[in-house]
Amino acid sequence: MAHSVSPARPDGTAGADEPSVGNLVQSAMADVSTLVRAEIELAKAEIGRSAKKAGIGVGLFGAAGVFAALAGIYLFVTIAEALTALGLPRWVSYGIVTVFLLILAGIAALIGLRMIKKIEKPERTLETLKDLPELAHREAPGERHRAVPEVVNGQVRLRGNDSYKV
Repeated sequence: MAHSVSPARPDGTAGADEPSVGNLVQSAMADVSTLVRAEIELAKAEIGRSAKKAGIGVGLFGAAGVFAALAGIYLFVTIAEALTALGLPRWVSYGIVTVFLLILAGIAALIGLRMIKKIEKPERTLETLKDLPELAHREAPGERHRAVPEVVNGQVRLRGNDSYKV
């Protein structure tokens, strides 16, 4: 629903047939609410279809991983049997393959540990979450305890502070 405002009369007042500012704001809020609900419904519909396709894809990737793991087991059994065919006792050839796999596991674990240690904490998020209990606290009208932003010459500032922390 579009709203139009007719020009003011020459004396600067609005015409009698024009809606009040309160009615315009109420109508605009209703329109925004309807628009937001419609966008949410559209997103739900699109995400539902995409989620189903993604679920099937993830399931197929999981099955591929299981088959690859089983093939890996048979590969290492084959390597151990090949070492046995070269004249080594069976237990030695299987021991060599087992030690090789343990070395690979250790290398992967060390690389993973290094990568985890490099993960940075979300400093800005943690800082803003510390302020959350204060912001959630409801204050009685006229009894504000925290700084309220004010607009001066088109710039938003906190009273007593130059700018917001970002």
